[in-house]
Amino acid sequence: MILGLTIPQFTTLHVLISFVGIVAGLIALPAFARGHILPRANVIFLWFTLLTSLTGFLFPIVAFTPALGVGIFSTLILAVALWAWYGRKLAGRAGAIYAIAATIGLWLNLFVLVVQSFLKVPALNALAPNGNEPPFAAAQGSLLIAMLALGYFAFRASRKRAAA
Repeated sequence: MILGLTIPQFTTLHVLISFVGIVAGLIALPAFARGHILPRANVIFLWFTLLTSLTGFLFPIVAFTPALGVGIFSTLILAVALWAWYGRKLAGRAGAIYAIAATIGLWLNLFVLVVQSFLKVPALNALAPNGNEPPFAAAQGSLLIAMLALGYFAFRASRKRAAA
């Protein structure tokens, strides 16, 4: 049991928290990239994405895994994004730092979503049962390209905002 929940119940809670963070990020970051700051969406994105990482550490850990590494890296990146958002209020270079850190945070959450989708969705698993086949690589490659573009536009918008 984790926090009074069975592991399947806790897993469901963890996934729901992840989805809230992802949806909020997919609203907040494109708006940020267009020069619009949506405070509520950004705050929901930041805290739910951080909560996703933190709840991931509550699962039984028997060895260091890639998932644990992603969780540690995500937590550190989100700490930087939270500092830029709350500590510096996106002033000066903090806007650019936030754009980069938030983009990486969202990408990590989406990266895990793709991995889990290929593991758990039968149709996707049939295409890439080992997670190293071309359909999996294409999905992750497309995601990376999309996130690099989003990050570029968010960074550029933050620089324009800082210059104004």
